[in-house]
This record gives sequence, C-alpha cells and structure tokens, in this order.
Amino acid sequence: MNAPGLARTYSMSIVGIEGHLVDVETYAGSGLVAFTLVGLLDTSVREARDRVRAAFESCGLDVLDQRITVNLSPAGIPKSGSAFDLAIAASVALATGLVSPLAFEDTVIIGELALDGSIQPVRGVLPAVLAARSRGVRRVIVPTACAREASLVSGIEAVPFAHLADLIAWAGGEAVKAPFHGRLDIDSRTGAAHAEHAVDMSDVRGQPEAVAAMEVAAAGGHHVFLLGEPGSGKTMLASRLPTILPDLDPDTALVTTSLHSVAGLVPAGLQLLTRPPLQAPHHSVTMPALIGGGSRSLAPGAASLAHGGVLFLDEATEFAPSVLDSLREPLESGHIHLHRSGVHATYPAAFQLVMASNPCPCGGGRGGRGCSCSSLNRRRYLSRLSGPLLDRMDIRIDMHTPSRADMATGAAQDSASMRQRVCEARERARHRLRDTPWVANAQLPGAWIRRCSGIASDLVEQIDRLVEAGRASMRGADRMLRLAWTLADLEGTKSVTLDHIVAAEQLRNGSDHRE
Repeated sequence: MNAPGLARTYSMSIVGIEGHLVDVETYAGSGLVAFTLVGLLDTSVREARDRVRAAFESCGLDVLDQRITVNLSPAGIPKSGSAFDLAIAASVALATGLVSPLAFEDTVIIGELALDGSIQPVRGVLPAVLAARSRGVRRVIVPTACAREASLVSGIEAVPFAHLADLIAWAGGEAVKAPFHGRLDIDSRTGAAHAEHAVDMSDVRGQPEAVAAMEVAAAGGHHVFLLGEPGSGKTMLASRLPTILPDLDPDTALVTTSLHSVAGLVPAGLQLLTRPPLQAPHHSVTMPALIGGGSRSLAPGAASLAHGGVLFLDEATEFAPSVLDSLREPLESGHIHLHRSGVHATYPAAFQLVMASNPCPCGGGRGGRGCSCSSLNRRRYLSRLSGPLLDRMDIRIDMHTPSRADMATGAAQDSASMRQRVCEARERARHRLRDTPWVANAQLPGAWIRRCSGIASDLVEQIDRLVEAGRASMRGADRMLRLAWTLADLEGTKSVTLDHIVAAEQLRNGSDHRE
C-alpha cells in the first residue's frame, strides 16, 4: 500500500541481455515546484523529466505543479535509454492520487513517452519480460508496437497500451487524448525490408568438393576457412550456409531474438527468429562493432547477433589483426565478456565462423590467372591471419575458378535436400550425446572425445602422430576427431573408421598455400 504522496512502480534495466528490476519511487510533497530524477541515470533517462511533463500536459493533466522527486533504485545498476518513461509517469500518477492506489501492483512497466502522450516502442522488451517472469512478476505493461514481442513469453500477462491517456483510464483515472497535428500516417509496410531473393545452394556450380565440405560444416557446427581466387564462388558459398542449417531450437531462438531485440533489430510484428542469422560485417568494422561494447552502453556486436547462425568475414586478410583476434575467446567459450568502468555484461556468441580470403594481394594466387606476387608477398599477405586464429578453423577449403566443363558437369545440390541430410546427422549426434551437456560435435571437449566418444584408440594414435610430426597442434588434432564423428554421422554409421580419420585430416589441412 502506497503512503500518501509516496508511490512505487517497477521497470527493467537491461545490461547485456539480463534484466534487472528497478524500483521507481516517487514522492510528491509541498515546497517549491520542481521535478527531480535521481539514481545513477544517464542523460537519456534524465531527459525523461521533460518527456513526462509534456505527456501529462498533452493529456490535460496538471499534476506536476508541486515538488516531485523520482528515485530509480538500486543506484548501483546502470540505467540508460527511454524505457523508464512510462514507469516514471505511472509512479507520478500514483503519488499524486490520479489513479487507483492498487492499479500497478505486481506489474512491470516498460515504454517511452512521446510529447503528445503516445507510447513508443523500445529496445529489449523480450529480455525484460523474460527477466520479469523469472522474478515472479504477474503482469507487464508494454507499448502496443511491442505487444507481439512480449507475447513470446508465456506465463506472464502482457498488457499493451498506445497512449498515456489509455493507461490512466485503465488504472482508474481520467485523461484526454489531445490531437497531434502534423503526424504522418505511415503504412506499417512502408520502409520494411523487402523479401530478399531466395538464395539456394544449387546456385553454386562447378564446386562439388566445396559444397560437400560446407555440408560437413553444417552437420557438425564447424568453422570454415575459404581460400581461393576472386570469382571462385567463396562469397556465394558462404552466404548460402544458413540455408542448409537446421532451424534454431526453442532456447537458442529465444536468446537470438533477445539479442536482436536489445540491438533494436527485431522488425515490428515479427515473431520469434527461428532461422539461423547471417552477419557479414565489412572489413573496416571496429572491435566494438564486432564483439560488442560502445562508449555509452554495452551493445551487442555482430558476433553476438550471429548467435545460433553464421558470422561471415569476407576478405578476412583486410580486417585489422587485433579485431580478428578478438574472436578467439568466443570461438572457444561461446560467450563474450565485456567490461567497462562500473559495468560489465556477458553476451552469448555461439556462431559458426566462415572466413574467406584471396591467396595473395593480386588475387591470382598459385596457379591463378597472371599472379604477379612474389613468394614473400604471398606469405606476408596470409600472415595477417594469426596462427592461433587459423588453428581454430575446423575446415579449410581451397577454391579455384571453375572451368566451363566444371560448370556443365553434374547437377548442383539444392539447399532443401542438403538441409535434410544435415538435420539427420545432427539428430544422430544429439542421440549419441543424449547423456552429455552437448548437442553438436563442434562442442565436444578434446579430453572427452578421446576417452569417452567411442573412437578406437589406434585411430586416436594416428591423429596424435600428426602432432608428433609437427603437422598439427593438439587443438587441431581434437578438431580432426570432431570432424571424423561428423563424417560418421552424415554416413549414418555408429563408429568412426579409418576412412573418416583420413577425410577429416584432408578437410582440416586443405592445400598448403604458404610457399
């Protein structure tokens, strides 16, 4: 029960994709007329004072003619953005007796206020509603434009509103909607992204070995390095990898949608993201844009937005080496930990990395068309990719521009049939790993796959001989064993054979371009 002149509502602060409950306390008392906000707020939250004042006046409500103090607590939680506007307005309405004292009990309120009182959509509604449900909250109030996003979370009532006057009336008060002249009546379809031309793996002609290797990558969740001449089809092949991946499982779909929601990339009216996303940043990308961060808030980067899907780095040798090497941690752990002064966040980043590069600066490469590069220039060019990063790539595919005969030979495989085989292979792996915390071969730890996966000891010893001979690292040997299991799953066999080990070594090493 709120004391006279004192009220409390609740909102959510999103740090990373984790929601933190925020108490919005308001005291309305006597004294000089003022409207003060406190509680470790950034500029965007402090500006809520002017938005809330204008919204109340647009609704014909003169409730700010007294001394009002609003505190957002706990103070130790960073608060940024405009999503607290509606909770602040509701708290002020309670403190001034404008609405019923029990109107917002057991309710989290999220939304931005426009100057005319309309309630605008905000980022991060999905993770906010998920966090509210985990804390036992019974109801959440959201902007109408975010209603479908909030409805993805079961077990909690999502109540949408389009205008502050509607919220006040619902809570037992009286308010009017003043007409806002000059508003554009925009069709919701205008500006929406047009459906892209459907891409299919059958578009890739003359590269049967590369297509087969991409099927192996999709079946096991393996990382891929494409090395080849310009025009050999590297970009075309990589951009079609998501078309042969299975749909996201429900948990991954929820996390991926939450990440896109925090980044403000969920289109209005779109439901859960169920298909693996593709992120393909330009080679001029900065480290915060790739792994996340920023000066004002810790926003997710392209690596996190590719969670559950594919991160494609075309012209990989043109990326800054420090930016590329920042991916080494998420490639191992599947998470990105960001730390700034006073705040830290963890973003999921379990993606398949696909890198593509020309073999030399001129693009011709060994055996290419008119290559003018010296052996030193070729080595220096590829040395922009660090050894530790390349060692984390499971499959290396050497590509050459197909001839007319290559283009005319054989029918290309379509994505639907390849995806069917990939799904079957993943189901076999999931069944084999049913008593473990892993679901895909790429996730298997080296120690476990050697001792507990069922690979014969003599086959493991054959891989270890490559390490002794200096032809592979211990990490590379483990990745070959994972590849061998993926090849077995694609064939439908219950054990790894010598043929699988040999094929895994060929997929792992490719050809030597370092002359």
